Amino acid sequence: MFRSLLVLATFLTACARAPQEVESVDPQIAAEIASIKAIDNHAHPVRPTAAGEKPDTEYDALPVESLEAQSDYVRSRTGSPALLDAHRALFQGDKAAAAKTYGQDYALKVLDQLNIETMLANRVALGPGLPSPRFLWVPFADALMYPLPTDSLVQNSDQKAFFALEAKLFARYYAESGVATKPATLDQYLDKVVRATLERHKQGGAVAEKFEMAYLRPLAIGNPAKSAAEKVYATGTGDYRALQDYIFRFIAFECGRLGMAVHFHTGAGGGGYFNVGGSNPMLLEPLFNDPALRKTNFVMLHGGWPFAHEETALLTKPNAYLDFSAQTFMNYPRDVAQNLRAWLEYVPEKVLFATDAYAYAPPAVGWEEVGYVANASGREALGLALTAMLRDREITRERAGELARMVLHDNARKLYGLK
Repeated sequence: MFRSLLVLATFLTACARAPQEVESVDPQIAAEIASIKAIDNHAHPVRPTAAGEKPDTEYDALPVESLEAQSDYVRSRTGSPALLDAHRALFQGDKAAAAKTYGQDYALKVLDQLNIETMLANRVALGPGLPSPRFLWVPFADALMYPLPTDSLVQNSDQKAFFALEAKLFARYYAESGVATKPATLDQYLDKVVRATLERHKQGGAVAEKFEMAYLRPLAIGNPAKSAAEKVYATGTGDYRALQDYIFRFIAFECGRLGMAVHFHTGAGGGGYFNVGGSNPMLLEPLFNDPALRKTNFVMLHGGWPFAHEETALLTKPNAYLDFSAQTFMNYPRDVAQNLRAWLEYVPEKVLFATDAYAYAPPAVGWEEVGYVANASGREALGLALTAMLRDREITRERAGELARMVLHDNARKLYGLK
């Protein structure tokens, strides 16, 4: 018996992988990943501005500088090694000189440095310096859900600031739609403001509509009767949530009709008041299961972290996708790799690369640095996941390369119908 156990122990020891085998990316896989020009599914690039021009403020409908202070995660802190490396690597550490040299081409040069072919820009408007097709527009739709005053919805200082910003964007959508006052009926509002705004966005090149809903309310979206929504719209009393939910479903349906995807912030977010539980992507399952919305593609941004494991199961829904933006800046590659491996083992056609490049604290922590860190970490995490799958004989080398191209480029190309 002892001899049998000794033989077994010797066999298991021989089969154990060396530490470097477990912790490193296969060189061939790393080279393949490094060679691929990516499609970045989610980012907030800042428009280049000339001397004397007002700084760009349209890179987010709800910018994080409106938030109260929070306990910052390690990688975002001043002096973070990842951020210092990024700053040194970008334009040899002199972004100011690069901005002066490249002018309106500066953002394009940033993409070149990151080996990103196309970036989906979540912005109020694109503007000069962010040309298509290198930058594709993803505008914001939350404001359309709030045609009535929102004072009663405010629960903390962050929401107070955010609802004020939504009201500002709402007024902009009214003006752009040629509407001066609140339409008399809900149907008129949906037609003259909501549908008109979505169609205008589509004509302007939008490939999706973005919802930052999780910063304002939970993702649990009901399916109220139209009569309930009409009553709230007409009287200003009753369950405001019924009106919001009805308008959202109208937006989602119209996005499907227009060929635009619907993007959701899912998982953890900025600010000490953020409701993490209310951002659980599992709350979206009724939408994915609604037959009326099967022509609408939904993308769960940020991989729903810390609910990434649960989110895996949602990938079997024919209209559900995810990206792993933000995770690659907040978390380290090994943590992200575990999530990626689960998704790639399940439904790999639904997984999209993204950075969430964002100007958290410019100029020290601009969208460039965040993009650099997230891009490097995302590619490393993908390499770790594929390497582990290869070493466990789940995939061949050929399949590893195919999966890398799918995640970094081809899945997004198919989803948005890009050439």
